[in-house]
Amino acid sequence: MNQLPLNGLTVLEFSQYLSGPSAGLRLADLGARVIKIERPGVGDACRRLSIKNLWVDGDSLLFHTINRNKESFSADLKSPEDRAVIRKLISRADVLTHNFRPGVMEGFEMGYGDVAAINGGIVYGAISGYGTSGPWKDLPGQDLLLQSMSGLAYMTGNEKDNPMPFGLSIADSLCGAQLVQGILAALVRRQRTGKGALVEISMMESLLDFQFEFLTTYHSSGQLPRRSRYSNGNPLLSAPYGIYSTRDGFIAIAMVNIPQLARAIDAAELAAYDQGQAFSHRDEIKQLLSQHLVEQSSAYWLERLHAEDMWAMEVLDWKRLTAHEGYKVLGMEQAVTTERGKSLLTTRCPIRINGERLFSEKAAPRLGEDNEKIVMELLK
Repeated sequence: MNQLPLNGLTVLEFSQYLSGPSAGLRLADLGARVIKIERPGVGDACRRLSIKNLWVDGDSLLFHTINRNKESFSADLKSPEDRAVIRKLISRADVLTHNFRPGVMEGFEMGYGDVAAINGGIVYGAISGYGTSGPWKDLPGQDLLLQSMSGLAYMTGNEKDNPMPFGLSIADSLCGAQLVQGILAALVRRQRTGKGALVEISMMESLLDFQFEFLTTYHSSGQLPRRSRYSNGNPLLSAPYGIYSTRDGFIAIAMVNIPQLARAIDAAELAAYDQGQAFSHRDEIKQLLSQHLVEQSSAYWLERLHAEDMWAMEVLDWKRLTAHEGYKVLGMEQAVTTERGKSLLTTRCPIRINGERLFSEKAAPRLGEDNEKIVMELLK
């Protein structure tokens, strides 16, 4: 794409691990120049955080997945000389992000007040684990811990299962995406007023917002949601909502009418229930459905369900997903090539603008790779 929406904007990223860098990744995808400020010799701690012991050019594969299309500038924030250089970069930047614990950036004289005194138009995006005040503010803001404390782990799995976290870092991903929303809103306001802004978000608040349906229901009823005994998909929804075993795999069934479902799959035992019993008899209906669906293949059931325009789909693993034409037509894959010639296949930005997909071929930077270029372009 010739002119990405954020072309010309410069972002200084003091973030590490996942939440802050995921925000920087999206801003870079949209055209911003994102410069990672990293500690000399160490860099973003995610460089050492390995997935299944997979490494690329000396850094973890995880680091490469969320830091492509960025630059790296190494500077020691404990050094007065390096801080003086960073202050010059701040004077030229449009956005600054960090995801340190409360007080860390202030200790380096780079809190919002310090930065705004240098550049009144800067948009300062700060991620914390639990906010900047209260008894939790200094606790470690790690995704699994946040899922556990926010109540989210009680929404997944069946009734008798132990609390179960998501199989991915959902707090990091949500928080990063919401930080981008706040930054873009502040940039729109700056265009009108010339004023910068402090944009703050915490992982805890992101997860609470994520559970707005559950929390609203709890506040209204005073009752905790109860997971289904079988095939729990959403504790607030009635049968048959969930995932079921078939003879050769699994299918997911969403919101459908129980009598219609009974007819579609020829399940006489379900015909005894009407739609008004879909929640009050949820476990009984799901148990009967589980016993019935295991008798035939996924393809057999889906043909019958789709013939009645009922909401059901097969459960795919990544091997079958990526081989499917429905996946291929989306064009969600892109290759990035490292400086040493290593090619990585990863996902592209999911946003399309004027019908165009957004791709970026630049791999994640080596630590301090762009120091000389940044000094020449921004500090001379």
